[in-house]
Amino acid sequence: MSDSNDTAATTGQYTPPAHHLLHSGYSNDTLRRWQSSNTELHPHNFVLPLFVTEDVSGEIPVVSMPGVSRYSIPALEQYLPSLLDDGLTSVLLFGVVPSARKDSVGSYSCAAGSPVVLAIKMIKTKFPSLTVICDVCLCAYTTHGHCGELHEDGSINNTASVNRITAQALAYAKAGADVVAPSDMMDGRVGAMKQALQREGLSGKVSVLSYAVKFSSSFYGPFRDAAESAPAFGDRRCYQLPLGSSGLAHRAAARDVAEGADMLMVKPGMPYLDLVRSVKDAFPHLPMFIYQVSGEYAMLHHGAAAGVFDLRKILSEVFTGMRRAGADVIISYYTPRVLRWLKEDHTAAGSPLL
Repeated sequence: MSDSNDTAATTGQYTPPAHHLLHSGYSNDTLRRWQSSNTELHPHNFVLPLFVTEDVSGEIPVVSMPGVSRYSIPALEQYLPSLLDDGLTSVLLFGVVPSARKDSVGSYSCAAGSPVVLAIKMIKTKFPSLTVICDVCLCAYTTHGHCGELHEDGSINNTASVNRITAQALAYAKAGADVVAPSDMMDGRVGAMKQALQREGLSGKVSVLSYAVKFSSSFYGPFRDAAESAPAFGDRRCYQLPLGSSGLAHRAAARDVAEGADMLMVKPGMPYLDLVRSVKDAFPHLPMFIYQVSGEYAMLHHGAAAGVFDLRKILSEVFTGMRRAGADVIISYYTPRVLRWLKEDHTAAGSPLL
């Protein structure tokens, strides 16, 4: 009687060795989850970016980002309860101010009446369970639209910039922010913020999330429309990282860790997953954030609208890839939809996003 190998040889079929058979390891939902450790998607893995304004008209749609709006403080108060019901745990605040509030040094960024300060106070009063992260940068507050103060020749004045954004971070911290997140990419700003928070007795209450690995990217276009923060001249290539600079990315991350950063970020997301992985490997004990920026949001939105792919499936693939690369937290404008889907799936079967 012929054994199976003889039969396979006679029929031309290949029978792989038993230790090469993998399907049995992921043949049901539970097994697939076991094979996907550290890639599951939960509400605490997502942060919602929000644009807050002084405008009294409530909610203003951002044309270049369908489904995303700017919010007045009262409108934001009305918007948040349903998101908390769906599991929202954290928001990232960006201020949007009229031209009349802007000057060459971004002085309104530190003002007690700025929309971000008012939003922090409202959230901490009405929704105290929310963790509030505040972006720290001058681009939305300067007439020139750059992320720091400038010398007369138009180049970045790093020292003045660090002083200004440190004051901005303190204004947010004193208002009740849980996390300040410098996105300006000035040299030395993390250390300056940590020292200032310590002097003010806030070092044990306020974390610093560093946009350590932030590239000069074409994916930021819709955001600059939403925040009204496009540079009036030139670009940001002298302080944001060059596209191919993995060495500089690691030096920036190492510097910010040495200066006391509590958490690190890579921005944008999808084009830089290799750096999410390598930076996470270099600093495994620090939470790693990834920002799915406005251009990524718009690209996926329009692709789904055109029928190129199913939005829910593509987002699950993208977010799982980000988690697999080492991201602990994903900042995404899709957070409200993801929270809804996670809640629906949990109610139905306790299953993850797919």
